[in-house]
Amino acid sequence: MSMGKKRIVAQSGITAVVAKPTIATSSKKKYTHGVLYIQSTYNNTKLTLADSAGQALGWSSSGALGFRGAKKGTTFAAGKVGELMADKASNLGIKEVEVVIKGVGSGRESAMRAFASKGINLTAIKDATPIPFNGPKPKKPRRV
Repeated sequence: MSMGKKRIVAQSGITAVVAKPTIATSSKKKYTHGVLYIQSTYNNTKLTLADSAGQALGWSSSGALGFRGAKKGTTFAAGKVGELMADKASNLGIKEVEVVIKGVGSGRESAMRAFASKGINLTAIKDATPIPFNGPKPKKPRRV
């Protein structure tokens, strides 16, 4: 006897197996607006899709798609990640997205273009790349 099924024995001696009612998978919450966070480094590109409250709905990266080594940081890999995230967003019902970009890698623009090419409107683009005020401390002068 498998888990999740009830065995009902009729009075005539014939057994019938009745499955328990299951919750429909289409009852997930639908979203109309979201925020796409793009983190692009020299070695990888990561995308996170969140709702307007900041709760993550899905994520992906070049490494998660199977790109390895130096190929993770390419524009092609970032474009593939953007397409995948656009498909996830459309499954959730998202129609428009704000984009927050962080980092200086080559996949910044291509991930955003691939995401927008799937028919999701970009309402705002914000660059949140951290910029140092003074930079690192210089080396001490040599004492000879």
